[in-house]
Amino acid sequence: MTDALPPNSQGRGLARSKGALAGLKVIDLTRVLGGPYCTMILGDHGAEIIKLEPPQGDEVRDWGPPFLDGDASYFIGVNRNKQSVGLDLAQPAGRAVLLRLLESADILIENFKPGSMEKWGLGYEQVLSKKFPRLIHCRVSGFGATGPLGGAPGYDAIVQAVVGLMSINGTATSGPTRMGTPIVDLGTGLYSAIAILMAVNERHGSGLGQYLDMTLHDCGMALLHPHAANHLLNGKRPVATGNPHPNLAPYATFKTKTCDIFMGVGNDSAFRKLCDFLGMPEVAKDPLFATNGARVINREALTKLLDDRFATEDGFELCPRMLAAGLPAGPVTHVDQALAAEHTAHREMVTELGDFRALGTPIKMSRTPGGTRSAPPKFGENTASVLAANGFSAEEIEQLQADGIVMDKRRG
Repeated sequence: MTDALPPNSQGRGLARSKGALAGLKVIDLTRVLGGPYCTMILGDHGAEIIKLEPPQGDEVRDWGPPFLDGDASYFIGVNRNKQSVGLDLAQPAGRAVLLRLLESADILIENFKPGSMEKWGLGYEQVLSKKFPRLIHCRVSGFGATGPLGGAPGYDAIVQAVVGLMSINGTATSGPTRMGTPIVDLGTGLYSAIAILMAVNERHGSGLGQYLDMTLHDCGMALLHPHAANHLLNGKRPVATGNPHPNLAPYATFKTKTCDIFMGVGNDSAFRKLCDFLGMPEVAKDPLFATNGARVINREALTKLLDDRFATEDGFELCPRMLAAGLPAGPVTHVDQALAAEHTAHREMVTELGDFRALGTPIKMSRTPGGTRSAPPKFGENTASVLAANGFSAEEIEQLQADGIVMDKRRG
C-alpha cells in the first residue's frame, strides 16, 4: 500500500500518525456497498484492509458512468485505503490461501449469502472460531440466516420497502419513495464498523473473537426513529409528511423569493426568538402557535404565515443572518454546490490524491487523524505483494497465478 498523503491538514496529521486503528488487520470479502463502506471507515483510520475480490471483481467497478481508468465512481467512492487481491474462493486452493491470510488477521468481514462460508468448510462455529479463536467474523447479509426471511437476498431499496422506510419518505401525493441515498447500506456499514470496534474492545479482556450477525433488515429498522417510537406510543400508522417533521413545527422548507430554505425550531423559546427576529412577536403569543403541540396541530396555518413572511426575503442572504441570531436555517442547495462550499473545504470533507477525489472522513481526531493514505486499488494490483508479505514464496505465488487461484486481471 502506498503511503501518499493528501495536501491538507488531515494529510499533514497523517504524516505523523498511522491512525487510531493501526495494527488491526482486516480480511475484506465484501462487495457492493455496505461491507466496503465499513472497511473504508476502518481503513481511513489505519487498519490494514486486504480486499479479496472474486475473479470477476467487485461488480460495482462496473456501476457507471462515470468512470476513472475503467473503475466506476461508485467503486471509487468507498474503496480507498485498501489493497486488492484477486482470489477464486470457489476452488479449494483459493480457500487455503484465505486460511493462511487469516492466520495473522484480526477481523474477517464478508457479505456472501448465508450458508456460503459453511458450504465451503469455513463456518465460524465449526471451523474459524476453533482455528483462530481471536478472530472477529462479521457477516453482512440482507435478512440473516434464519427466520421467515432468512437467507433471502437483500438490496438497499428492497429493505427500505420491507422495513417501512419508503412509506415515511415522500409526500401524500408522491406515495412511498426510495430515499435518494442508499441509507440502509450506508447505515449497515456504519453499524458494522461500530460492532467490529466493540468486539475488538471486548477482546482486550477476554482474548476471544466472536461472530457478528449484521443485517440490512435490522439496521434499516434501527433507522426508523422517530416514526417507530411514535407508533409504539400512540398506535397510529406513520405516514409520509414530505419535508415537515412529524413531531416539530416549524421544521420544514419554506419558500423565499430566491430559493427554498429549511428552518428548524426545536422548542417554544426558539419559536419566540424566531418570531421576534421576523418582526411578528404576536404570533408566538397566539394560542394556536404558543406551544409545539399547538403548532404541530395547526401546522398548515403556521406554514401559510411563514411563507407569506419569507416571500419577500432573499433566502441566501437571510439564512446567514438567522444563523448569526442562533436560529437554525440553511438554503436548500444542490450536491455540486455543497461539495464546492467554503465550509466543506474548511472541514476537509472532499479528499484528493492525484486524480482521486471523494468525500473525506467525518471522524476528526486530534492525535490520530484519519484520511486518504492511498487511492482505491485497481483489481488485483496488490496480489503478489500481499501474498509475499504474508509468507508466500515467489514460487508459490507464481504457481497460484498459473493455476488461476489468484490473479491481477479480471475475468470476463
